[in-house]
Amino acid sequence: MYINKDTKIIGKNVILVPYKKEHVLKYHEWMKSKELQLLTASEPLSLEEEYTMQKSCLLECTFIILDKDRYETIGNEVEAMIGDTNLFFANADDRICAEAEIMIAEEWARGRKCGWEAMLHMFMYGVNYLNVKQYIVKISYINTISINMFKNMGFIEISSSDIFQEVTFSKIVDNLWITWLKTNLGHFEIKVGPN
Repeated sequence: MYINKDTKIIGKNVILVPYKKEHVLKYHEWMKSKELQLLTASEPLSLEEEYTMQKSCLLECTFIILDKDRYETIGNEVEAMIGDTNLFFANADDRICAEAEIMIAEEWARGRKCGWEAMLHMFMYGVNYLNVKQYIVKISYINTISINMFKNMGFIEISSSDIFQEVTFSKIVDNLWITWLKTNLGHFEIKVGPN
């Protein structure tokens, strides 16, 4: 069972919904992109493997990011999909530290701060509902947009790996940062129940 299986997060410009079976085909098409594979340090999966992954991610919290305007206009989650965001936990019983990820797959949605907003929502959700006390992000050396975004969110570089060609950043959750999150977040609404 997904941690967030009945959770919808509604922001100013994005809506985060649980990753469901109906999202898999479009997500699979995104991940055929060599650019996205490189930026996210991902290996392509077969469609069958992607369906299996969607069903079996027990230690993660995965949301599909929807463009709010598009979703409210057409009412179709798949058509409004622009990316995804995740929190991974090494231990399901101890969610103190979470590794966070973000991807804006649709080119037309990039540069509009959708990733920024979605990530802030994910952080606030983790703090308020999952008791996360520290966030970690691992970013490819070439993904300077993400590196700069997380630095602007207060993350500090803690290590780098030439073997994996990635840098690791960390952010300890404290009251000052929670205040910063609330100030920068704007509209934050959680709906829990069958979507």
